[in-house]
Amino acid sequence: MRTAPRTATPPAARVRPAAPPRIPGDQLWRPYADCGRQCGGDGGPRVGRLRQTLRAVAGGLVLLLGTLLPWRADLLARALLRALGIRLRVTGPGVAPGALLVGNHVSWLDIVVMTALSRRAGGLRMVAKTEVATWPVIGRIARRQRTIFVDRARPRALPGTVAQVAVALRAGQAVQVFPEGTTTCGPHPVPWRAAFLQAAIDADAPVQTITLRYAHPAAAFVGDDTLVVSLRRVLAARGMSAAVLLGAPRPADAPRRELAARLSHADLEHAEPGR
Repeated sequence: MRTAPRTATPPAARVRPAAPPRIPGDQLWRPYADCGRQCGGDGGPRVGRLRQTLRAVAGGLVLLLGTLLPWRADLLARALLRALGIRLRVTGPGVAPGALLVGNHVSWLDIVVMTALSRRAGGLRMVAKTEVATWPVIGRIARRQRTIFVDRARPRALPGTVAQVAVALRAGQAVQVFPEGTTTCGPHPVPWRAAFLQAAIDADAPVQTITLRYAHPAAAFVGDDTLVVSLRRVLAARGMSAAVLLGAPRPADAPRRELAARLSHADLEHAEPGR
């Protein structure tokens, strides 16, 4: 009896596990925030094209004059806010000398807003990611304000940056940082990163909370937004205002993680949108 010839069974194909997604270097410290287009950044009342053009021209002139003339950084920031049609409102006590200011992060506009009120802080310095220094509008203001830049692609450099903040605090300079590590929809959907609170502990410096609120959804700079797209929204926004609530100075009298958990929701019940 004839039998069917045996057929060779091919070896099972080796299935390689999918490689984990590559995290960009500048995203290593960036926490996840569930904020994107659904936050309403494209909504809200708008001005006409003529007003948008006038704002763009005015903002360009402010930056040009800021390049040619030795303006103070706070005056440059105030003039830029006015050119963009943004009103600024500040409530709460003044900034304590040598205080570490910590608060929520909504937009690139936060840098302009905080710089605009830096005069009353005796020359406020800020902590920002290194990429901000290259931005055409905000980078000039940040550099003039002696911003302390943190390289998020080099985690090993973080202790040195924290030490730099501590030196500034010991010298009586107020320093402002966004512990969320990313822009978000508002106060405060992600836990605070505690690293820079260590600077206040080491320098025995007070900590002050800030809460930033904008009365127009166009201010949000979240998700996959680009600076150009966000700037266009801001130029088109009607009735935008920014409100800054300053909390009372508090001693850095606990471990940094405990401080982060305690301060991340402080003073929110008193925060109001700007009018």
